[in-house]
Amino acid sequence: MPPLRPWSPIPIADAGEPLEDLPPGLWRLEPHPYQALGAPYGPAASPFRLRRGVIERLERAQERLRQHRPQWRLAIFDAWRPLAVQAFMVRHAFRAACRERGLDPEAFGLPQQAVAAEVDRFWAPPSADPATPPPHSTGAAVDLTLAEASGRPLAMGGEIDAIGAISEPEHYAEAAPGSEAADWQQRRRLLAAVMEESGFAQHPNEWWHFSHGDQLWAWRRGEPQALYGAVAGSVAGAAEGAG
Repeated sequence: MPPLRPWSPIPIADAGEPLEDLPPGLWRLEPHPYQALGAPYGPAASPFRLRRGVIERLERAQERLRQHRPQWRLAIFDAWRPLAVQAFMVRHAFRAACRERGLDPEAFGLPQQAVAAEVDRFWAPPSADPATPPPHSTGAAVDLTLAEASGRPLAMGGEIDAIGAISEPEHYAEAAPGSEAADWQQRRRLLAAVMEESGFAQHPNEWWHFSHGDQLWAWRRGEPQALYGAVAGSVAGAAEGAG
């Protein structure tokens, strides 16, 4: 069993907000990469949904970004993720990382264990325990980047979901002033600033991952409890049907 996260013991008192589709003003990066891989979202399910309070804060972050950079916008890579999708993507990430290293993902040697530990730093285990939901299963976490007004993503010095130190928010902190890497770091910090000013907390290992109301958010912000637990696919579908 993967080790618990430091935020796992934080209690959850779910606010009961439904999942809602992202409004047209928030840019979606499509086609959605996990759906393209065949991830099992289920019929009529959309990854571009979040809790109502989270969407409101995303819209605030968009406005804050426009105050700094009127020609830029937020671009949403991924949002709500059912447990089945989380399990699918954890397996996919492990197998892809093994192949990159020339390892057999079906073997169980020490090299594969090392890869699994590395993947675990970036992909939450697909826990069905209501006390330890993966962040994205709560509808409170979002993966996003910066984009031009046209929607074309800006270079951030590393791809979303990359496994390794390159994904850490401050990876380019020591870059030489005026270098391309310094530009990447400045963009990462701007993204973090507008999100944090809007009530989000950043994942410590991922420049692209932010949440409001889940256990990770509570841990990073010193809150006594989380506001959102896991949202089952059936509940999400019911919320979608209710409009």
